[in-house]
Amino acid sequence: MTAYAMDDLSPSPFDERVAPTYDAGSAHLFDPEVLGPTVDLLHELAGAGPALELAVGTGRVALPLQERGVEVHGIDFSEAMVAELRRKPGGDRMPVTIGDMATTRVGSGYRLAYLVYNTITNLLTQDEQVECFRTTAEQLAPGGAFVIEVFVPQLRRMPPGQHAVPFHVGERHVGLDTVDVVTQRSVSHHFTQAGLDARGRRLATYGATAHRYVWPSELDLMARLAGLTLRDRWADWTRAPFTAESESHVSVWVKATG
Repeated sequence: MTAYAMDDLSPSPFDERVAPTYDAGSAHLFDPEVLGPTVDLLHELAGAGPALELAVGTGRVALPLQERGVEVHGIDFSEAMVAELRRKPGGDRMPVTIGDMATTRVGSGYRLAYLVYNTITNLLTQDEQVECFRTTAEQLAPGGAFVIEVFVPQLRRMPPGQHAVPFHVGERHVGLDTVDVVTQRSVSHHFTQAGLDARGRRLATYGATAHRYVWPSELDLMARLAGLTLRDRWADWTRAPFTAESESHVSVWVKATG
């Protein structure tokens, strides 16, 4: 028998309830086979830096990129998540601004700005997503790159009448999305193992987050509105070719040099 601790659905659940266990619930993202290629590619794109991570969170990507010698600045709306970053080696040296990634401006001249692991979909309207591109583009140096990692909506996997599709099944975490194709809204449901109770029964926590999914072509138009041009699109951080069967993409838009 499994007991569930049910958190309220929220578009912004990264608070003091979630932050202390966020890394444990996302352990698969720290796997060297996942994190290594991510940091390798961002390091190459950043060059001498500096770099800006939108929704820096607990520093999963920013801290190892900083260890490579890149000056990384972060933006995040969650003070609780940033507090977790500060507890990690090097976290006290990273400048982080508390604010909304769609509108917060922290500087200029960035060689690289990036958003990883579907975070663009945390902005729940098209207008917010467009504003995120504009705000980011204004902070890039000429020739600078904006990189987004995000899933491709898997609507073809859902026959008529089906409204849910799994996106991760692991030993400690199971996730599935419920989808509204009219509004392009989805809700991600997360079930995460949380140890055993006094009677030896397995416990799990439940959390849910709201998203607005977005198509690659729609992102390209947002980039164009912000003065950015698509340079590369891959299926993942290893630069595997992007095809009609790809379930995610890593896209690179660049700012004109003149």
